[in-house]
Amino acid sequence: MKMQQFLQFLTQQLTNWRRQYKGLRRKGKLMRSPKSKSHRRELLSTVQKNIILFLSKTNDKSVDVARRRHRRKQEIALQSKTKSVKTKSTIYAVCLDWVHEQRSLVILAIALVSLTAVIGHKLYNQTQLQVGNPAPQTITAPYAASIEDQKKTEAERKAVSTSSLQVLMLDARMNEQIKENLQKLLDDGDEIRTVAGAFPFFDPVILSISTQRYLRSCPESEWQAVLLTIENSKNQQKRQTAASSRPSSIAAPNQERQPRTTTPQKTNPVDFSQNTDFTQAVAQLESYRITSSDKSLSSLIAQIFQTRQRYTQANAKLLQLETVIPEAIYEESPFLDLSDVEWDKTQMGIHESAERILTQGIPQGLPKNILQDAVSLQLQTFVPESAKALAKNLLLAVLKPNLQKDEEQTRENAQKAAAGVPPVMMKLRRGEVIVKRGVQITAWNFEVLEHYRLVRREVKWHELGKLTGIIAIAIGIVVWVERHVDYELRQRDRLLVLLLTLSVPGVIVIGLPYTTWSALGLLLGSFYGPTLGLTVVGLLLPILAISLDISKAALLAGAGGGILGSYIAQRLRSREELALLGVAIALTQGSIYLVVKILIGQAFGSTWYIVLREAGLFALSGLGWSVVALGLSPYLEKVFDLVTPIRLAELANPNRPLLKRLATETPGTFQHTLFVATLAEAAAKELGCNVELVRAGTLYHDIGKMHDPLGFIENQMGGPNKHDTEVKDPWKSAEIIKKHVTEGLVMARKHLLPTAIQAFIPEHQGTMLIAYFHHQAQQMAQEDPSLTVDDADFRYDGPIPQSRETGIVMLADSCEAALRSLEASAKPLGKKPSLKDVSTEQALAMLNNILRSKWQDNQLVDSGLTREEISKIAQIFVDVWQQFHHKRIAYPKLKASNTVRNS
Repeated sequence: MKMQQFLQFLTQQLTNWRRQYKGLRRKGKLMRSPKSKSHRRELLSTVQKNIILFLSKTNDKSVDVARRRHRRKQEIALQSKTKSVKTKSTIYAVCLDWVHEQRSLVILAIALVSLTAVIGHKLYNQTQLQVGNPAPQTITAPYAASIEDQKKTEAERKAVSTSSLQVLMLDARMNEQIKENLQKLLDDGDEIRTVAGAFPFFDPVILSISTQRYLRSCPESEWQAVLLTIENSKNQQKRQTAASSRPSSIAAPNQERQPRTTTPQKTNPVDFSQNTDFTQAVAQLESYRITSSDKSLSSLIAQIFQTRQRYTQANAKLLQLETVIPEAIYEESPFLDLSDVEWDKTQMGIHESAERILTQGIPQGLPKNILQDAVSLQLQTFVPESAKALAKNLLLAVLKPNLQKDEEQTRENAQKAAAGVPPVMMKLRRGEVIVKRGVQITAWNFEVLEHYRLVRREVKWHELGKLTGIIAIAIGIVVWVERHVDYELRQRDRLLVLLLTLSVPGVIVIGLPYTTWSALGLLLGSFYGPTLGLTVVGLLLPILAISLDISKAALLAGAGGGILGSYIAQRLRSREELALLGVAIALTQGSIYLVVKILIGQAFGSTWYIVLREAGLFALSGLGWSVVALGLSPYLEKVFDLVTPIRLAELANPNRPLLKRLATETPGTFQHTLFVATLAEAAAKELGCNVELVRAGTLYHDIGKMHDPLGFIENQMGGPNKHDTEVKDPWKSAEIIKKHVTEGLVMARKHLLPTAIQAFIPEHQGTMLIAYFHHQAQQMAQEDPSLTVDDADFRYDGPIPQSRETGIVMLADSCEAALRSLEASAKPLGKKPSLKDVSTEQALAMLNNILRSKWQDNQLVDSGLTREEISKIAQIFVDVWQQFHHKRIAYPKLKASNTVRNS
């Protein structure tokens, strides 16, 4: 019996303590209340007394001496064990109490230490002796040693590495380009030769190649002289033939000496008889005339005339080509004088020579005369003598260096050569002076001192203290700002802010200038609003500027992106908008970096392309860190139990599993929830509360009703009331009603709803009395005096609303039921109620009574709502209710006609 009483008392005490713990934890006052400490002490003393009484209980008559001794030993062992456990648990509880009470100071201390450690990492291992500073005293070598002169070793290795031969490789793209250019020039030559026609244009046996070349290209005056000479020769031959045919052979010579009076002869204005080519051409044409006929000669002269015209056209086209090609490739060479066979051989020789030269390779910086000699040597055996000049010009016009540096192989060779250089070792004797007092310490002196461990490394406590003070002031400013913003930070929130803040100097410390400014601003602004984000970014900027060795342009560019993200992030309502914000942050960072470089004059001159490249990299880094922030955001929201506007909008989606179940399994409750959400949203918007939080919290506040839908009247759809037909016990009915809170919390935890959303489930009912079943219980107690009614059995377990948002939902939930009951009472004979049936004054008076009762029942003492705001909320609810139940035009009733009109 005593054991049962002890367990009942223990259970009761544990339940009371658990309720106190939950209430104090929500208020942020856990372990601070003296009452809670007295309860714990009472609990521990009661447990101890009951255990001792239970263990010391003996029965002298039924238990023999041996068993009493054995039990006594057990009691002593249990008592000693209880004392040790009590001592340990007490120490553990005291430590937990202290840590819990001082958790804010612990977080601040962690923030101060971690920020100082990361930002001031260089101050922990500084040396007293610095290069360039005078030595405080004369320092000698404590023992003989051989020390590497790293500077000289590096210089020798660098010299060997620089002087190592470069490895060259053929540039295939350059070879293709050279071949394409060469082929184009040859195609141009083919086109010009096609215009000039085939050469030789006549049988070389009759007209030699040189004669044909002369006749095709000689000046027009010479060509006319050739024609006149042939014509005169032909006329003279005719006269001689006529004279020889006369009867007197004696008179012929005399007649020949007489002047020609019948047929006057043309005379040449210029004498070309001294021109060998002219004489040879005339002779060969005369010979052809003699051996053939005048008709054949006339045909040949016509062919020569046509060839001369084509040759003239080819020369004109050649002049046009020379204006396009800068190099006079064809101008000074006997290009058109080459025969077709010679031209074909020339083309083949050019291709062969080019292939050989390109295969051997042309390095950068090769002297021009060497390339000319190489081309001449290659053409010597492949091109006819008359075309060598032309082929040389063609090749020199297109050949370019086709050897490029093989970076990887050259670097490997240079590394191997540098690795083969032995280190330069300097020997020091014991007692040899390293540096004299007052003499400036050189780099070599510092290396020697470092080898002997005489540089005297130490912690720069003075500088570290200054940095700690600056960081402490910054943390104090953040705490002050935190206390003046609407968002109340939890310890986990402070820890997240610290981690995000540490990411910026952490990335800088590892040597990456493209740090996490954009992610810091975007996440802080999205999670905690612009005020806190701007404060952190604004304080971190000067601290990093004076503490770390980093480019000021890079620092300003990163901070600019962080400020933009902090200012805008919380205004956005979708991931897509946040992605666009990341693009804006990237452009901001790149632009700020470029502008700063322009202002300090580093964007001009030979380094402008480096500045543009760095600006582009800063823009890309801003975009990259923004993408990282967007990817981490959902996980951080889950881990740190955060609610952002975007997450609240996602939770309010009616396609969420819980809301779909609520609409399907409890349609009446779902409609009730939608109306409550409408009322609460309107009030939250008017009072400046978090509208998204109110919306999402209201949608989930009654999900616990899904455990027993028919236990709530809105889901009975006019059917029999379960509480009247099945339960018939107000105590059990109250338990069913209360259970929708506990079951709702179970469902919320199972679906990982944020704590801020879970708070709406118990707090929207607070510790209100379930009046209907309480009244039934009181009536039953009047009829049956043995029954006692405890108000605690008919009250919700709470807690009462701890925020303005949950307080508004409590009022909206109560008023929604009242407005529905008001509509039902004003509904005459099945007609739809109107504003004629229920006046706004009547509705407002009813709502004011309900809200006043909640205020008097102390349900809103912790919510932060004032009495004036509650009166304002009543008016807002009435206005929304009026919008839902506005007046409608009464349409006239149409009488049915029995006649059908003819169309």
